[in-house]
Amino acid sequence: MEEKKKLRKGFTTGSCSAAAAKAAVYMLLTGGTLDQISIETPAGIRYHAKIQDVRRSPGSVSCAVLKDGGDDPDVTTGLPVRAQVSAQEINFQEPDSETQVFIDGGEGVGRVTLSGLDQPVGNAAINRVPRQMIEQEVRDVTRALDFHGRIQVIISVPGGQEVAERTFNPRLGIQGGISILGTTGIVEPMSTKAILDTISVELSQRWELGYREVAVTPGNYGQSFMQEAYGYDLDRSVKCSNYIGDTIDRVKAMGFPGMLLTGHIGKLIKVSGGMMNTHSKEGDARMELLTAAMIRCGGSGDTGRKILSCKVTEEALRIIREESEELFQDTMEEVMSRILYYLRRRAGDKLSVECILYSSEFGLLASSEGAMEMLWRIQEQAKESEEN
Repeated sequence: MEEKKKLRKGFTTGSCSAAAAKAAVYMLLTGGTLDQISIETPAGIRYHAKIQDVRRSPGSVSCAVLKDGGDDPDVTTGLPVRAQVSAQEINFQEPDSETQVFIDGGEGVGRVTLSGLDQPVGNAAINRVPRQMIEQEVRDVTRALDFHGRIQVIISVPGGQEVAERTFNPRLGIQGGISILGTTGIVEPMSTKAILDTISVELSQRWELGYREVAVTPGNYGQSFMQEAYGYDLDRSVKCSNYIGDTIDRVKAMGFPGMLLTGHIGKLIKVSGGMMNTHSKEGDARMELLTAAMIRCGGSGDTGRKILSCKVTEEALRIIREESEELFQDTMEEVMSRILYYLRRRAGDKLSVECILYSSEFGLLASSEGAMEMLWRIQEQAKESEEN
């Protein structure tokens, strides 16, 4: 059997920033030139970074490190992460005092505009751990060179503003560029951690904005239906992708008393079989679950065999509807009942979960008893948040 290729890890924008800052401050204080630098990441893995595009001006030096995301499909891979460093020596400082390091963002680094994120509103979107990494690497150099004073570090990412449009940043309230991220300094290829971290950030934002019930959806599929039927923009919902179970866990842990899940039947039919991760690699059984629900509601074996040959759920719904409108409605109610069973079993007693199920062709298929009332309350909370 052929051995599966091991995916190559990469390094975060935080690691790139720290490496560039370390190289720039060294070149500024020594007058020398570097073409590579090493730093220790929080994960304990050494990062040997190549230094590019060194620029000097009176009182400052800047250089860049190209972002390398390894085998992860990271939209920031290949972008130059640049650090511009300037220094002011303070003669009256005590010889053993720490250098003061001031960090800010420049071109291509976003600014925080909404609360609930790692950094306060107005700050550059350079997260806490990358800031600590930059500060540590800069101070290591100043200690070694016996410098006592102030160092200003400006992190910029040319091209970051354009790339940020393909990230979650605009949704999260980070405007004008990408974020400088990373808690370990390492990019894990194809990791779900980044998605789950983003879900947690979005939930935290909702809490900070005063929401006590939160709308969740796997994605924007069905956006026009929700807008036309209920005047609700799915962009207001927290996007959970395939991670429905993990999202419920996070909603519950943050203390939300209520959660509304809205989604297309092609995704949520899997939940009716107890699948809390709806990615195709975790399982499918969409047609089998629809067939079972239809037969429990009195449908025929012939209809079941037709459903089992379908490729998409919309086609299967048409087949059920052709048998009878009553069977169609009963089947959708049965599917909803099973979805709620598994959602509420995962949520436990302290989190109230409601659900709205729809399709592209048939619109609303089913909703739980309290779903519309919860949707109305969430819309009211959104209005209050905007007014405040």
